[in-house]
Amino acid sequence: MSDSPILSPSPAAGRKAPVDSKARRLVVFVAALVGAVLAARLGFWQLDRAAQKEKLQATLVERGSEPPLQARALAREPAAVAAQFDRRVRLAGQWINDKTVFLDNRQMQGRVGFFVVTPLRLDRSPDVVLVERGWVARNFVDRNSLPAVVTPAGEVEVDGRVAATPSRLFQFADAASGVIRQNIDPRAYARETGLPLLPLSIVETPTAANAHDGLTRIWSAPAVDVQMNYGYAFQWFAIGAVIVFLYVRFALLRPRRRRDD
Repeated sequence: MSDSPILSPSPAAGRKAPVDSKARRLVVFVAALVGAVLAARLGFWQLDRAAQKEKLQATLVERGSEPPLQARALAREPAAVAAQFDRRVRLAGQWINDKTVFLDNRQMQGRVGFFVVTPLRLDRSPDVVLVERGWVARNFVDRNSLPAVVTPAGEVEVDGRVAATPSRLFQFADAASGVIRQNIDPRAYARETGLPLLPLSIVETPTAANAHDGLTRIWSAPAVDVQMNYGYAFQWFAIGAVIVFLYVRFALLRPRRRRDD
């Protein structure tokens, strides 16, 4: 018979398993709680974004139904421009044709070409406003060739809507100036040309008077896709519900059933 002592389980070892099991349950609970709360928060954020877009859409519709702004009512300060976005305008003046700029790599109906921007000197005023007159295809064989655009001389009437300055695209240093350029900034262009430009631009709408100037004016409406936000909100709420369901089933109900068995 061996004289080796028989080792008995340590009391501390017997207490370790319950402690570890309790810690795991706590970790699982915290992870499930954080995941469910985060999913719910993201869902409510998407609902808030949808509400903001619906409010913006209502504002655009309301502004579009208001009478056209006259030249004297146009914003003179940058801070006041946003309140006039998408307001209709009817202006009279003269085109400053030698200051026309062709913005490159601009799309309309899936085709790449130029946005044609011409300053308009307002009638009976020293002010000048940039007008996004329309889109024209470019010559891809000779990239320096300018397309033919009819620009009437003398007094003209321009119908359009107030907009921010044309959207900016990535540009290299040599694309920041010249007749063909990538972007145009009213303040920089005012310094470059010496023109007293207003801090906004006008997007010209199609009329009988400009129907034959060679420009396309099929402007896209501002995107207000609330259905996308509602879809994302549903997905986040569903993810939160799945997290709660899995926690209840595997962390609460299954252990209870095992104890009952």
